[in-house]
Amino acid sequence: MSAVVTGRAIAVAAVRAASPGGLRFTERQLYYETCRVLSPGSALLRRLPGTPAPVLRLRAFTRALDARGRETVPGLLPPPAAPSARPLAGAGEPSEPDLYDYGLPRLLLCQDRAVAGMLLANHVHLEAACPVLAVTDALPLDPRLLGALERAGGAVVHVLHDASPAGVALPAAVRAALGPVPGVRVVSLGLVPRHAAALRLPTGRGPEPGPAGLAGRPAALRPREADWLASGRFAEVAAVPPARLVRTVLRLTRGPRPPRDTLWNGLRGLRGTGFMTWPAA
Repeated sequence: MSAVVTGRAIAVAAVRAASPGGLRFTERQLYYETCRVLSPGSALLRRLPGTPAPVLRLRAFTRALDARGRETVPGLLPPPAAPSARPLAGAGEPSEPDLYDYGLPRLLLCQDRAVAGMLLANHVHLEAACPVLAVTDALPLDPRLLGALERAGGAVVHVLHDASPAGVALPAAVRAALGPVPGVRVVSLGLVPRHAAALRLPTGRGPEPGPAGLAGRPAALRPREADWLASGRFAEVAAVPPARLVRTVLRLTRGPRPPRDTLWNGLRGLRGTGFMTWPAA
């Protein structure tokens, strides 16, 4: 595929990734959106379950993006910064000393630091009243944050992860890292292989994980899904279209609640256009 064609596809993909409402998106999300632009008949096939291979190699996309210039792509986020060292206990206290005195009903942990940054850039933490953190940055959880979850009573730690051996095992790993905290549940938001198939997400293939690599898989995983993972297949959260990802995360983290007037009502309505939730099968 020529660099000219790829460059034009990137331009179209950037517009799609930012819609509706000028969403911010990561380079990986732009890559997958470019694959969708270049996939012939993808609109006709999207209702048929499946996990197609990407039509564009990541290296070819990166070369085309380098040639175009990342700064010329509206909405493209910079790569996430490396995690900073945690301050010692008592150092770097928040400007509001009673910040941790309140109950915290929900927390979102993301396997992918770039996805966490994308959700923050699109104000998901404000709309859902839910802190958004990368797992690698959050664990072990700050004792004050853990205490805020416990004080809320019935708090939920949501885990957003890839459909991969490491991803599907992540909720159990988070649960083990938190320890026995009364009233705090750990819930997976996905992805799992059946989500990837229903959404027709582009997938990759890596080394087969072997029995040890699948030891932490959830019991609810279907046999076909376990076989899919055992073959080395994986699908990334970044492959979900940005608007769909934002809307789904908002719906699943907020849960059902009565409508009320807030500063973000207009933004929520704008992002709800053409949006779907995770498929059930």
